[in-house]
Amino acid sequence: IAIMSSANDAVSVITPPGQGRAMSVFGDEVEFVITGEQSGGRFTHWIETTHPGGGPPPHYHTREDENFYVIEGSAEFFQDGQWAAVVPGTAVFMPKGVVHAFRNAGSTPLKMLITTVPSGFENFFGRCELEFAKEGGPDMSRLVEIAGEHGIFFV
Repeated sequence: IAIMSSANDAVSVITPPGQGRAMSVFGDEVEFVITGEQSGGRFTHWIETTHPGGGPPPHYHTREDENFYVIEGSAEFFQDGQWAAVVPGTAVFMPKGVVHAFRNAGSTPLKMLITTVPSGFENFFGRCELEFAKEGGPDMSRLVEIAGEHGIFFV
């Protein structure tokens, strides 16, 4: 349900469970529950399900701060050059420019609510999803290139 706000280009949004924009990328299941288009570019909000052993390599963003809230599963976050285990209910903030990563350290799916400020992450994932959909799988060098075009760099 979306209602335009007269004050700006954001809209009121109620996204029922399972009704967001779903995609499969980097081995994870992602459901965008509030997009930049809806938030007037302020933020992107999604639920990410990461399979055991999954997670991105250490990286940093030049455009957005990233906020994580662990809903269920066993997570570890890379910060200040070391990994730290966290439990469900933990909130994590990684400002732009800070090298970070996360991984599913357990044997069951890891589910997190992730928010990036400002919005745009859905565009990055959308481009990567097209690369993953190619016959024979993605060209990893192309994924690194796409990430760089969105201000995301691996270390």
